Amino acid sequence: MKNTTVVILALFVVMPAITFAGDRDIHMSLPPTHTYSIVCYDSATGQIGAAVQSHYFRVCDVIHAEPGVGAVASQSFTDSRYWATGLELMRSGKTAQETLDSLLATDENREYRQVGMIDAHGNSAGRTGKNCLIEGGSHVGHHFATQASLMLKNTVWDAMAATFESTPGDLAERMMAALEAGQAEGGDMRGMQSAAMIVVDGRPAAQPGGGRLVDLRVDDSGEPLKELRRLLNLTRAYQKVQEGHRVLFGSGNADEAWELYIAAAKLDPDNVELKFWPAVNLASVGQTERALTLFKEVFAVEPHWRDIVLRLPRPDMLPDDSALIERILKQ
Repeated sequence: MKNTTVVILALFVVMPAITFAGDRDIHMSLPPTHTYSIVCYDSATGQIGAAVQSHYFRVCDVIHAEPGVGAVASQSFTDSRYWATGLELMRSGKTAQETLDSLLATDENREYRQVGMIDAHGNSAGRTGKNCLIEGGSHVGHHFATQASLMLKNTVWDAMAATFESTPGDLAERMMAALEAGQAEGGDMRGMQSAAMIVVDGRPAAQPGGGRLVDLRVDDSGEPLKELRRLLNLTRAYQKVQEGHRVLFGSGNADEAWELYIAAAKLDPDNVELKFWPAVNLASVGQTERALTLFKEVFAVEPHWRDIVLRLPRPDMLPDDSALIERILKQ
């Protein structure tokens, strides 16, 4: 009898949950990612971008972009078809609006969707279904679309749009400013937790995984926008270092490479790696004095990096020159 009672109680506890889930519309089983985002295009560079912030863990899943194709933000009650099939349709030549119309036409839960799309020609599209949580709405502009749901105020998406249009700089900076404007306007009424940004090239990638110029995510933070801006700043620094490497070993212009290396170091002065590898490359092409200047700054902060120097001649990252190695280690 005791065992029977246990079984009955277990069924009593479990069955209401099963019935409750079965009675709900299908949209209730989808991730409720309420957030604000932007998708956009830069006519000067052809770059395509998307950025997002939310009080929701790992909101990076909301945005997707493909080089030479377009970008999609699928939020509110999300459906992966909007970015998976959406990018496929744009890849086949459909505009952002044609793509969005096609997907909405076959989605019985379309009124729960909030979507922004941009294609590789800068055509934008967006829609907020009537069943998305208030405050929510979309702003489709020239080469961009902003969208937001569950906001503190109904002015967030328009504030983002106005800021994106008026902010100078590259696509990443303009998106960053738009996200900050959304937050300044009140943002997600639950607060902040995560953010993400993608910028891809306007041309199809030459090889798998290529063409991603910015790919940043902050999954869980009390200040996700501050962290996203820090990571964007660091991305710019490493991009300048890589550009310096290309110049140094491409055209051989050591002066131009030096200026790029110094600019990178100024973006994050405490990052010794931004100085160490440029120093290695400069030393490898005979720019010894410039290299020694950077090595000295690195060793003053991180002395153990001297041990890394000793490992570099073997893979030909530094000349197998004992006199040069000794000069570097003495810095």
